[in-house]
Amino acid sequence: MNDTWVIIPLYNEEEVIGDVIAGVLAEFAQVVCIDDGSSDQSAARAAAAGARVVRHPFNLGQGAALQTGFQFALADPEMKYVVTFDADGQHQITDAVGMVERLRAGEAEVVFGSRFMDERSTPSFAKKVVLRAAVGYTNMTTSTRLTDAHNGLRAISRPVLAQLSITQNRMAHASELVAQIGASKATYVEHPVHILYTEYSKAKGQSLWNSINILADLMLR
Repeated sequence: MNDTWVIIPLYNEEEVIGDVIAGVLAEFAQVVCIDDGSSDQSAARAAAAGARVVRHPFNLGQGAALQTGFQFALADPEMKYVVTFDADGQHQITDAVGMVERLRAGEAEVVFGSRFMDERSTPSFAKKVVLRAAVGYTNMTTSTRLTDAHNGLRAISRPVLAQLSITQNRMAHASELVAQIGASKATYVEHPVHILYTEYSKAKGQSLWNSINILADLMLR
């Protein structure tokens, strides 16, 4: 898939990033990690694993990392699609492949991953409630109807990507991205994905507290 870039926001994931990139490279040839001011060896390990690495001099937030990744991918004239993929090992590469295949088939211009379309993902009850509240808020305030607005696994076609400009650096960036896609009138579908909750991924951003931060950012943006 030389016409597809996988964009991985990266912040202090030295323990797992090598394995994550190895899995991605098994299916996608083009991978860029946006190292968002990591204080560990994340950038070096990402480069050693075979990814391109673009570095922020200090931590700006995941929204800023994604926007840098979008600009990087758009600089490649051969790029037709991008996939946004988390660095902590929670996403499955088979899901990403299926999402890009749906773009290629012309089903839509954007494919959103959803952990709530089947039973493979097992968030805690409290986390599920908070995420449902977040998606409800997003659906009320954007021109979209989704089941999972804060899933980091997405596939986006180039014409839509060129219209995106993320200004929310922290948790609210996901809703901003959805809002911009909705306003663009781009066609979209959801794709069932498996979010793998491990002790590591929970500690790195999948905790209940992190979900509450999403709601707080949404209300204050």
